[in-house]
Amino acid sequence: MERCIHADLAEAGLDEAGRGCLAGPVVAAAVILPPDFDIAGLNDSKQLTARKREALRVRIEAEADWCVAMASPQEIDEINILQASLLAMRRALRGLRQRPGHIAVDGNRWRDCGVPFTTVVKGDGRYAHIAAASILAKTHRDEYMRRLAEEFPQYGWAKNKGYPTREHRLAVRRYGVTPYHRLTFNHESGQLELF
Repeated sequence: MERCIHADLAEAGLDEAGRGCLAGPVVAAAVILPPDFDIAGLNDSKQLTARKREALRVRIEAEADWCVAMASPQEIDEINILQASLLAMRRALRGLRQRPGHIAVDGNRWRDCGVPFTTVVKGDGRYAHIAAASILAKTHRDEYMRRLAEEFPQYGWAKNKGYPTREHRLAVRRYGVTPYHRLTFNHESGQLELF
């Protein structure tokens, strides 16, 4: 794994979590790692155990310049999941203490925001700062969904985090949707689609 694309700049890694969910926000993180940050163990959050993600989260939050932001289910329904993901990433970027000289975005889409950028497909497995953003986005979103699960335990969000599992779809069929569900997502079919 490489540390970043431009070592001579304060470069922010950006990633999101929760795009494919039926419920909950899409959460994004922006991270600028200090030059001396030990990148050992960083990887795409989906490749790490929950325990490893939490341990890395503590290190990242203690040592890096970072911000986590979200776009609500209502915003997702209003502007679509792609635009909501980009909105959450821009919010996270604005929350950093320092303005980055370059942005590295996981994926293949970004809208110019006045800072030079590079999009990197599967960047969370290639660059440490994007991996760190992936870890923060995932751990913060999982924590948020566990809190929502206390209010709505019947949907299994403590376990499925709002993703379209069989259990979650059956609960929607039985109990209906909550204010945290994305209404433009198809809750019935075996596929996740937009209407």
